[in-house]
Amino acid sequence: MQVGEHHVVAGELNAIFVSLELSRSSWLITSLSPGAGEKMSRHAVEAGDIAALLERFAMLRSKAQRLRQRDYPIITIHEAGLDGFWIHRVLVSEGVESHIVDAASIATSRRKRRVKTDRVDGETLVRTLLAYKRGEPRVCPMLRVPTPEEEDRRRIGRERKILMSERIQHSNRIKGLLFSQGITTYSPLRRDRRTVLETLMTGDGRPLPEHMKRQILREIGRLEQILEQLAAVDAERDAMLATDGCQDTSVVRMLTNVVGVGPEFASVLWSEGLFRHFDNRRQVAAYAGLAPTPWQSGSVAREQGVSKSGNGRLRSTLIQLAWLWIRHQPGSELTKWFRDRVERNGGRMKKTMITALARKLLVALWKYATAGVVIEGATVRA
Repeated sequence: MQVGEHHVVAGELNAIFVSLELSRSSWLITSLSPGAGEKMSRHAVEAGDIAALLERFAMLRSKAQRLRQRDYPIITIHEAGLDGFWIHRVLVSEGVESHIVDAASIATSRRKRRVKTDRVDGETLVRTLLAYKRGEPRVCPMLRVPTPEEEDRRRIGRERKILMSERIQHSNRIKGLLFSQGITTYSPLRRDRRTVLETLMTGDGRPLPEHMKRQILREIGRLEQILEQLAAVDAERDAMLATDGCQDTSVVRMLTNVVGVGPEFASVLWSEGLFRHFDNRRQVAAYAGLAPTPWQSGSVAREQGVSKSGNGRLRSTLIQLAWLWIRHQPGSELTKWFRDRVERNGGRMKKTMITALARKLLVALWKYATAGVVIEGATVRA
């Protein structure tokens, strides 16, 4: 960032800095304006009242103009949360420079009992925004807000993951109920699940108790509804991937050409991470929370593992893909690297090495999807 672009030069404010503490009931507006010294003003509006928020902004600009005889822009900051990105989009459409920050990245006191109120958090956000606009390095990472289309494309993969979790819960509940009666061979996911249920006998030779059978039938009904929704989601995903003339679908198809990467993995990889622009491989690994976190103080140095501070959905998908990669790509250099490292450790630390493989695999897939760099030794369909 050039010096001319800074809004804080030599201690003088060239903009009105505003932080928003968002809650379900009210929004706390904390502002620092030119001519007010270091004194911050606070004002609360009802949650969701955009008109009152914009009216407050107009009042701040009018007051600053009376004091300094010039017009000042407004720069806002708020934490990422349940409100999503709609507030940011409204502010940007009104000509306000808006920033969304990852709350976990803001430096706080390390005391065991620290003061935390909306008032204190609002002041902290304003000071963080001031440091960010001064160009101080590593102040905090600001979120890159996706477009509404990019955000909507994530829905399919995220909904499917929720449905899969519910399917597992219902299936395990049915198996658990039957296990208590000595039945261990029943599979709720078979198409003949209802027919087989009628023929089951307990471990001591009795038919299933009536109330338990009714409970299992209700569980099967919920399971079948989830299976129908899963089929609908998969069909919707396949229809989206079959659309021609879209860069997203072409990249996803490109990823599915790699043996071991199916349509679900490819769509999640693209929609959750690879659609973004990254300058280098460190940014790619950091976004997925797979970057290392060294701890060093004097002569003491150790590794704390991966940061886990990025996109959790992308990270969990990559861990699953890394295990499948070993099975489906035995001749790739990444698989050979993994097996060599595990062999050096005497067959131990497989989970640690699979995390490292996931990081390498993400970087390799990023290069393949963005620059067409073929993964060394990997099998790719024509």
